[in-house]
Amino acid sequence: LKDIVFEGFGGVLCVEAGGPTPGIGCAGRGIISAFEKLEELKAFEIYKPDIVIYDVLGDVVCGGFAMPIRGGYAREVFIVSSGEMMALYAANNIAQAIKNFGRRGYARLKGIILNAKNIENEQELVAKAAAEIETEVVMYVPRSGDIQTAENHGGTVSEFVQASPMVKIYQELADKVLEMSEDTKGDE
Repeated sequence: LKDIVFEGFGGVLCVEAGGPTPGIGCAGRGIISAFEKLEELKAFEIYKPDIVIYDVLGDVVCGGFAMPIRGGYAREVFIVSSGEMMALYAANNIAQAIKNFGRRGYARLKGIILNAKNIENEQELVAKAAAEIETEVVMYVPRSGDIQTAENHGGTVSEFVQASPMVKIYQELADKVLEMSEDTKGDE
């Protein structure tokens, strides 16, 4: 298990599942295989994480991408989107899938996190899209060169660009997601 679980900055545990060779195989099947492997290795029982975040590709036309929801691995879903049309199209698809699954008692859509790309009228576009899928914009995350600076150093903004205003924004986002997640614990 220690060969696939790596400790990142601040004690965050990370697992990278990877994907198939382009044109061969199914990325959705890769997601399913990753969950099956984590269960087989009893990763959740061994590490006992406080919160688990899955970062999966943003379209659900393939059933494998919806697996975290269907498999009971996700209680709340936050969609990260920019104001780009294809990103909003994918956000709409994800929201529709969550609605369909929600009727069967699966995960709930908690909102959209706007990861800005500096598109004209981006905040308005995403707010309108959120309203259309009956949700809200949870947080606006502005575009910042500090993110690329940190990535170029192989780490996080909090680790490599500590004076960046993004550190506070990411902390606010984490607090908001935890707060919204805690709100649902009594509902179950």
